[in-house]
Amino acid sequence: MIEGRNEMVQPGGIDPSMMALVIREDGQEIRPGSENGEGASGDNQDATGTNQRRRIKKYQRHTPYQIQELEAYFKDDHHPDEKQRLELGSRLGLESNKVKFWFQNRRSQVKTQAGRQENNYLKRQNEALQMENLRLNNALRNSICVNCGCPTPPDDVPIEELHLRSENARLRDELTQLHLQANKFLGNPTSSSVGPFPLPLPNSSLELAVGRTGFDVLSSPDTTFSLGLDSGSGNLNAFPAMPVVSTTRMVGMAGTDIPDEKSILAELALNAMDELDKLVQIDDPLWVSADGQKEVLNQQEYRRICPPCFGTKLSGFVTEATRATGTVIINSSALVNILMDVNQWVDMFPCMIGRASTLDMIFSGAAASRNCDIQLMEAEFQALSPLVPVRHMRFLRFCKKHAEGVWAVVDVSVDSIQEVRDGNPFMPCRRLPSGCFVQDMSNGFSKVTWVEHTEYDENVVHQLYRPLLSSGQGFGAQRWLAMLQRQSQRLANLVSPTISTEGHQGVTPAGRRSVVKLAQRMTRSFCSGVCATVHLWQLVEGGNVGEDTRILIRTSTDNPGKPSGLVLSATTSVWMPLPHQHVFNYLRDEQMRGNWDELSNGRLAQQTVFIAEGQDHGNCVSLLRATHENATLMLQETQTDASGSIVVYAAVDIAAMQLVMSRGDSSSVALLPSGFAVVPYYKHGNSTDNLVPVEGGSLLTVGFQILVDRHPPTAKISMESVDSVKGLLLRTVQRIKAALHCY
Repeated sequence: MIEGRNEMVQPGGIDPSMMALVIREDGQEIRPGSENGEGASGDNQDATGTNQRRRIKKYQRHTPYQIQELEAYFKDDHHPDEKQRLELGSRLGLESNKVKFWFQNRRSQVKTQAGRQENNYLKRQNEALQMENLRLNNALRNSICVNCGCPTPPDDVPIEELHLRSENARLRDELTQLHLQANKFLGNPTSSSVGPFPLPLPNSSLELAVGRTGFDVLSSPDTTFSLGLDSGSGNLNAFPAMPVVSTTRMVGMAGTDIPDEKSILAELALNAMDELDKLVQIDDPLWVSADGQKEVLNQQEYRRICPPCFGTKLSGFVTEATRATGTVIINSSALVNILMDVNQWVDMFPCMIGRASTLDMIFSGAAASRNCDIQLMEAEFQALSPLVPVRHMRFLRFCKKHAEGVWAVVDVSVDSIQEVRDGNPFMPCRRLPSGCFVQDMSNGFSKVTWVEHTEYDENVVHQLYRPLLSSGQGFGAQRWLAMLQRQSQRLANLVSPTISTEGHQGVTPAGRRSVVKLAQRMTRSFCSGVCATVHLWQLVEGGNVGEDTRILIRTSTDNPGKPSGLVLSATTSVWMPLPHQHVFNYLRDEQMRGNWDELSNGRLAQQTVFIAEGQDHGNCVSLLRATHENATLMLQETQTDASGSIVVYAAVDIAAMQLVMSRGDSSSVALLPSGFAVVPYYKHGNSTDNLVPVEGGSLLTVGFQILVDRHPPTAKISMESVDSVKGLLLRTVQRIKAALHCY
């Protein structure tokens, strides 16, 4: 256009009016400022704006009745013709075009939803193909040539190299025969399976005993599976040593080589996930309601529905299988990250997990999420009583995303059950497919269905606690879910700007979080002393120590947050003829503390700081101080839910706590906790499968940790110290029973 109007080009450049030259469809030119252009001014501009506003129609929403009728018609016919649209529009008071557009939009919506479902299905198929591809690649990468015993070469290996490998295998066999003849001539013991140059076999990163899944391991005589008990030193919980890495190959039931144990573990995890899906989705008759809050597995129906992929129950072992469903104040992705991170997992369940670690990453799925991650883990599961042995298990944890906002995490044991009963500090058990199914809710919460399925040897459990474990209250799904709900409330309350503090406005938000962190460390230390986990404890035997009381000792180094010297832990469990909530309310009442706490000297205790950890007033952290002069400052944490309650306290330095509350650093505060754990007492009803709580019954565990010698490593324990601590333990129990009139 500019070339056609050279006469309008001025010496200084192009005419500014030509910069916005436009040609309409009819060929007429429109210039800025003309009545037909966008740059119209004055009355013309106002008129244009008015016309544009008139052309904009007001959007009208359909009424609920109209939407309901349209949806009902859409179920029968997705494509109504013109006559049907007119009839429907006249009946609903809508124009035919609006009815037409609504059906077009509704068909598009259905098509989009169908595409999303198809994408989710294809995504799951893709995940399964990835796992199969991993297994096949491992098999190809570790395949062995039957002629020379070497790894199978790729297709592009020259023929000369293949001949050299075959010749090398022949020379190896001749050398082995010469070695055997030489040993025979010299009188040395001979072995047809061992030569000076053993065949090259792929190294194993893990020596497994997965006998329950159809595979056995040919272990060398030096390979041991320590249960952590040193009978000579009395060590209770030296963490079971990992098996020695060897070059033995895994052999299946048919005698064929299994080149890579990771492929076996991946298959085991997939089978466990399939079984967890069935346990979550199928209700009656697979699950029978027990008390309205948990469900018990119908073993006969379970054997019919689920194939025996994980072996049969051993003789003398009992089954604990429960399911519970509830709402948690956390979204699915955050909860999955907690479960797949071993440190966060331990922090979320401090009273149930003594110690845990991730041994190996079997398979890593999507980089940006935990989808398809398979981890080999090791953990100690504990019930807060010296009468219940710790459950030590090595298991796989497999995380899978079923759909957007829907996750599943499953655990399954990889160890054979160790047939060691006498002197074993751990409970012989195995974990069948167990885990949780998490689904996001619209309010930011998530719906969690928890499944626990375990087999264990009941003979190692004290008679007083057997009904508790068989009911599922000790390690069952209801306890896991109740603790998850309580801990998620604690996390939500800590980040809330309206966190409750009573009587102390000088505590900063950082100080409150630091006090709660210190209390959590105190509670974990108390659980360690009761269950003999985390630290290296030694059992004190002899003297006046009875079967219902356990005395442990350990050496504590002079590190920040830990007292230096010899620490003694004394615990006992007794039956109380009162409901567990009644006993818990008495123990946490600061007005009653002088009745049983010798540090209070019979005086009342005053609460100076209160930090709520949930909606229940019994879930809190507080600072207490007796009313007499020179009274010790006590840090106390109380936790309660339907599965049980704890009260843990420890003496703290006043100056150190002031720094914690003002600056927020609690790592240097040393603690020696004591406290109580209370759980409901259960007994058998009319049948062995019917367990009901005894009215007014509970089990009380009392535990103390005391520094008896400050001179490590030469510190020694005397029987006088043991008798003194045991006397303190018995006096505390007697005072509590007397105050509650439990004679």
